[in-house]
Amino acid sequence: MPEDTPACRLCDPAEWIARAAREHPQRVFLRTPAGRALSYAALEAQTAKFAAALAQCGVLAGERVAVRTEKSVEAVVLYLACLRLGAVFVPVNGAGSASEFEHLLRDSQPRLAILSPQDLETLRPVAARAGVAHLETLGLQAEGSLAALARGVAPLPASGRHEPQALAAIVYTSGTTGLPKGAMLTRGNLASNATVLAHAWRFTGADVLLHVLPLFHVHGLFVAINTALASASGILLLPKFDGDAVLALLPQVSVFMGVPTHYTRLLQDERLNREATARVRLFVSGSAPLLAETHREFSQRTGQRILERYGMTETLMITSNPYDGPRLPGSVGPPLAGISVRLARRQGGADADDADGIGTVEIRGPNVFAGYWRDAHKTRDGFTADGWFKSGDLGQIDAAGYLTIVGRVKDLVISGGFNVYPREVEAELDAIAGVAESAVFGVPHPDLGESVMAAVVLGPGAALTEAQILERVRARLSGYKVPKRVLLLTELPRNTMGKVRKEALRATYAGLYAAR
Repeated sequence: MPEDTPACRLCDPAEWIARAAREHPQRVFLRTPAGRALSYAALEAQTAKFAAALAQCGVLAGERVAVRTEKSVEAVVLYLACLRLGAVFVPVNGAGSASEFEHLLRDSQPRLAILSPQDLETLRPVAARAGVAHLETLGLQAEGSLAALARGVAPLPASGRHEPQALAAIVYTSGTTGLPKGAMLTRGNLASNATVLAHAWRFTGADVLLHVLPLFHVHGLFVAINTALASASGILLLPKFDGDAVLALLPQVSVFMGVPTHYTRLLQDERLNREATARVRLFVSGSAPLLAETHREFSQRTGQRILERYGMTETLMITSNPYDGPRLPGSVGPPLAGISVRLARRQGGADADDADGIGTVEIRGPNVFAGYWRDAHKTRDGFTADGWFKSGDLGQIDAAGYLTIVGRVKDLVISGGFNVYPREVEAELDAIAGVAESAVFGVPHPDLGESVMAAVVLGPGAALTEAQILERVRARLSGYKVPKRVLLLTELPRNTMGKVRKEALRATYAGLYAAR
């Protein structure tokens, strides 16, 4: 790795627990507002018991364990037990449909599926159709068959060092362009990324992270939990984001990780001020673009600068605004240590287009996944001939090395032969007083090929019309970039991590210019 890689050795994630249990046995790793607490010594013991329970169910190293449970202390322990055993953790969104769950089971073919107790009878036939015979349950309060089994078995001894290239997890992508694909993340991917993040974000054993994110996504699972483990720090676990609970608990923590929606909701509460955030040294945002206006307003209200970073399921974290130094609104910062980013021409070649400096973002480094599970074709298509992962994002890099994401390749609108980058148009829309947020997308047009469309959500009390919004945008943008229509909506469609689902907008309004 490059010389600027943090000095902390890239050990296996499971070793972090054993090391902390030896060096800081009474330090609290995980606690809840209700008063439950798990020290590092207790975490080591519990992961050994849960790993033994998995082995009792017939799970061997390298075999998949699909987990569709609610967020809880035991759910975290289960993830770490899979790491200890060498099993491959397959997190599943509990809000997904039965058919989506069946696809994931058919594709990953786990040795064991673990469900919430209340879902067992409903999902048992789904698992049976997918060929998964072994089911266990795990509930919010340590109830369920797996927890009972763990209480009755002898702890599983550490199995020795696992190879960095061994699979640690298969995380399924959102599937916006088809069925979800399973991204294969190795133990080396997890270890290297968490080590780099702990260094970049100055994590120490004195830190406590307020965890409000789901456990089926790389942000809440790997960025939050693994970074805490890599630094032997602590976590205060909330079942989900709740504005009242977050404001009440901020004085007890030093780090908060959230998605942009969390920050916009906190800003709607008059209790958010400098006093409320005084103890927190770091606010991190990711999983979706953070509006520059949200960044500025949060800074004005609290005196804190949100640190925005950029990552993907396939690569974990790629870039980050610096802990020390400028955190630029709208930018996701320079590459993290040991990770390389380049921009490629949209129509091939190795350099970004000279005209606008915009190209497709490509990544190389120890963070990049091993490929898509059981899909050699998509794996080949996902990489360049010289081994760089093609992110599908469009970006610009400034003279200081800061990356700005201007949109997805699939979201680029080509109207009348001109390229329109949604983020540029959205920035102008969002700057209009009374506009809370916007999403720009393209729909088929008989003359232009694609027409630029905008979906806009107004802020409380705002009374803007479509004509007024268009008038203001025309004064700021070239004609071909101005939306043909502005659709005033009460909310934008989003996925569970707060990302706007532009494919849903495109599908809904695809026939707007159909022959009449």
